[in-house]
Amino acid sequence: MSRLQERLTDGLYALGWSTVKKLPEPVAVRLGHTIADTAWKRRGTLVRRLEANYARVVPGASPERLRELSRAGMRSYLRYWMESFRLPAWSEERVRTGFAPEDVHHLTDGLASSRGVVLALPHLANWDLAGAWVTTELKTPFTTVAERLKPETLYDRFVAYREGLGMEVLPHSGGTAFGTLARRLRDGGLVCLVADRDLSASGVEVDFFGEKTRMPAGPALLAQQTGALLLTATLWYDESPVMRGRLHPPIEVPEAGTREEKTSVMTQALADAFATGIAEHPEDWHMLQRLWLADLDPAKGPGTGSRQDPASEQDDGTGSATDSAGRA
Repeated sequence: MSRLQERLTDGLYALGWSTVKKLPEPVAVRLGHTIADTAWKRRGTLVRRLEANYARVVPGASPERLRELSRAGMRSYLRYWMESFRLPAWSEERVRTGFAPEDVHHLTDGLASSRGVVLALPHLANWDLAGAWVTTELKTPFTTVAERLKPETLYDRFVAYREGLGMEVLPHSGGTAFGTLARRLRDGGLVCLVADRDLSASGVEVDFFGEKTRMPAGPALLAQQTGALLLTATLWYDESPVMRGRLHPPIEVPEAGTREEKTSVMTQALADAFATGIAEHPEDWHMLQRLWLADLDPAKGPGTGSRQDPASEQDDGTGSATDSAGRA
């Protein structure tokens, strides 16, 4: 991304947080739909990538069905952004009533045990809202990580935004995040990680919707090293202004095996839980980037040419920055 593009991206986010949060909610919803529908009709790289990913999640879907899903997916994605721009202005009551999770006892019981909890989520719906609910309703602060962005001012905006919601945010790069996360867990704290995309290119290989991809080893390694409980959560939108979610049962550390073997088993269990939630609500999975190994390395499989993917995936930089910044 050029410096001009970086400044433009930073300026657009600044405009969103300064302007969108002041709009009445119905106006913000209509604006999100308009932006989403305009992008969807243009059928740019990100929309085609979304459809290619949905083709894995909904096997056998017709082109018409994939188009329906991608339109709903873009609307869901823009709902995330409209909510995120407005979250700093929401009252505590609006945050508490904006999220209705099921089986929260898995989380509250884990926190009550004082052993620490690692909560891993995929890119479903609005995890920032779920995090704000945890800090507001459960009165529980937590630590997370975010990918470093360019320009630095954009990264600083996201850190300030999430810290304003009650989160401690660590940079993904630099190699110090793991140690800090481990210390928080040993103190009985909560760590929340979006973990369905490997940013390090050295993650654990898992089977995901019948094909191979990699997911971060961090959640499983943290649970093994600190004794923390490993949980997963999946989120989804419905027609109401309320986001819904589910806390899944704990993923236990296997009794036998090497650290690598245990990590592989646990990360596969994490991927399976993610897949359950994504299959139920595919339109709320905001994966606008290449994910499967066959897409990342054509030598590993048929690639995406047969999945309505563009021959080359080039973007103006705004889309990839949006996904990395908002969803990392």
